[in-house]
Amino acid sequence: MAASPPVESVKTHLPPLDEVAKVLSDGLSKNFASVSTDVVDCPDLTQKPFMLVSEGLGGNPRLADVGGPGFLTPMPQLDKKFTFAQIAKLVDLPGAFMIGAGAGPCEHVGSNSELMNNVLLDNNGQVLKNNAHIAKVDPKDESCILEKLTCPEFNLMGNFLVTEGKCCKVLEVKAGKRTGEENFVSCMRKTLQSYYGDKMVALGGVFLIEKGKAKLHIMPDFSKTPMTTQEQVKNWLNFYDMSATLVCVGELVSHDPGMDLRVEHFHCFSDHGEGGHYHWDITPDDVQYRGYFVLAEQVYRVDQPPEVTELGR
Repeated sequence: MAASPPVESVKTHLPPLDEVAKVLSDGLSKNFASVSTDVVDCPDLTQKPFMLVSEGLGGNPRLADVGGPGFLTPMPQLDKKFTFAQIAKLVDLPGAFMIGAGAGPCEHVGSNSELMNNVLLDNNGQVLKNNAHIAKVDPKDESCILEKLTCPEFNLMGNFLVTEGKCCKVLEVKAGKRTGEENFVSCMRKTLQSYYGDKMVALGGVFLIEKGKAKLHIMPDFSKTPMTTQEQVKNWLNFYDMSATLVCVGELVSHDPGMDLRVEHFHCFSDHGEGGHYHWDITPDDVQYRGYFVLAEQVYRVDQPPEVTELGR
């Protein structure tokens, strides 16, 4: 492994959970016909349909924002390799439960891929439990291949909630029948941004798309030519309509305080062979979301790319 990458950290604003629930309820109600937000005891997230490797989301929650789109465009920097143990140590929680979105380890997967991180480590960084997945494009027919990730590594970028995996109070957020233009994640983020302004509020967790269908993308193998426009990136990606139930893991921050943070990033997996990067639902009348989230106390920026880019976000 190369020399340890640079790390910055910043403390977040931690309003009371019941206040955040009220704020989210008000904001989501402008975009969904049916909304319910509560502070509840975290359900056992190891059970179906969640299939996470730890029961809860609590215990020193922090976000890790690793690398980023600046390592993917205009050409991929394939030397940007990370391990889950390395990141857990860099965010000061070596025995971590980690969930979230990233890019899979291309040497092991055999191609570029979307990562749905879902691992539990011991204090030495060894993997105790692993239900991480990758989604890749089948070169034969461009269909989705969803498989378990057997290698505790990733490339290029990652946006993870990192905690001790303990049971705790969480935000339960339900929303159904979309009436507005925002997706579930963007609506939550923009609601927090509008209410809290310059105070950065950070959330991480898991949500289900329980009913309906969603538009997801999967990165195909790396572009052989430089990508310098959003149109090129969009044309390069493979888009799919995928069906519930989808389990979506990731994080969001209400705004970027100048650290080139990815402000929202969620990837989905399932037990029916579908998964990828969440964009939006495509069945607004039918869609049903249910999520569980914690407030992160700190955000760690690991290996920030030198070039800031809006491409691939």
